[in-house]
Amino acid sequence: MIGNMIAKIRKEKGMSKTELAQLTNINIGHLTHIEKGERNPSHKALRSICKALDVPYQQLMYTYDKTLSEDQEAYHVTEHISYNRVLAVDSVSNFIPCPSNLPSASIAIKVTDDFMAPKFLENTYVFIEYNTALNTKDYGLFFYKGQILLRKFIIRKDCLILRAEKKEIEDIMISEEEPFYIIGKVIGSTSDN
Repeated sequence: MIGNMIAKIRKEKGMSKTELAQLTNINIGHLTHIEKGERNPSHKALRSICKALDVPYQQLMYTYDKTLSEDQEAYHVTEHISYNRVLAVDSVSNFIPCPSNLPSASIAIKVTDDFMAPKFLENTYVFIEYNTALNTKDYGLFFYKGQILLRKFIIRKDCLILRAEKKEIEDIMISEEEPFYIIGKVIGSTSDN
């Protein structure tokens, strides 16, 4: 996945592989293997690539050593992973213990409504693995139309769906053109323990 992200960012910045290779002192053949996902860059090489592309290192580091499924490639997941933004938190209530069985948890978010009950109860916390590609029926944290949403992710042929567990809450159907970001994947909750 990291190679897909590097290629996407490089193209968005209007930079050729040759230019990136020159700026990073990375052989163009090796860079090609990285972008195709055949090799992962070393951490030093990734830092150099991020510096040359003028993007934060940590955001791409979350995608390191992850592969994409056919479904993830089909819905162009790299278009929905943020590489130059970070989640802004308006208040911090506390630290909570991170279960040892969730070593990839990046943040814990408090569930503030009952839209996802009974799966995730109000006033519990969900543990999020940041910048992770989702498969259909995964639960995730999303940024959509100025809101942070906790929803089930559904992949359909004609659209993507963000679904609440509560039946009264309408599905959000996202067309290919609509921008949204996957903040991360729910990998557990305090109600699981």
